[in-house]
Amino acid sequence: MRVRPDVADRIYALVRHVQFGEVASYGMIASLLPGVTARMVGTAMSGAPQDVPWQRIINSGGKISDRDGADRQRLRLEEEGVSFSPSGRISWKQHGWAGPSDDWLASVGLEIPEYLAITQAWPGRR
Repeated sequence: MRVRPDVADRIYALVRHVQFGEVASYGMIASLLPGVTARMVGTAMSGAPQDVPWQRIINSGGKISDRDGADRQRLRLEEEGVSFSPSGRISWKQHGWAGPSDDWLASVGLEIPEYLAITQAWPGRR
C-alpha cells in the first residue's frame, strides 16, 4: 500500500503534535483525519522524515508492532520516559496522547463536540 504524498503530509503534521513522553495509536491519528485509516498511518510512519516523531505511534493494544525497528522504537520511547509493563505494554492513562492543540483543531475545522466524540473511543478513555 502506498500513501499519497499529500495524505502523508497531513499525517506527519498531526503526528508532530504528539509530545515528548506521549504515545498515540495509529487509529488515534487516523480518527482525526477524514479518509485516513490506521494502516495508512502505519505505512506513512515507515517512511517518515527525520522531524516526525514516528516512535510515538504504536498499536491500539499499547504495544510496539513487531517489525524491523521495534527495538529502536522502544529504546527511543524509554529515553523519553515511557515505561513498559513486563508484557511490553504502555499505560494509556500514564502516557497516552492528550490530543492536538486547539490551533490544529481550528485549522482543520474540527469542532470541539465532534472532537470529544471521536476521542471518547481512544485507548485509555473508555
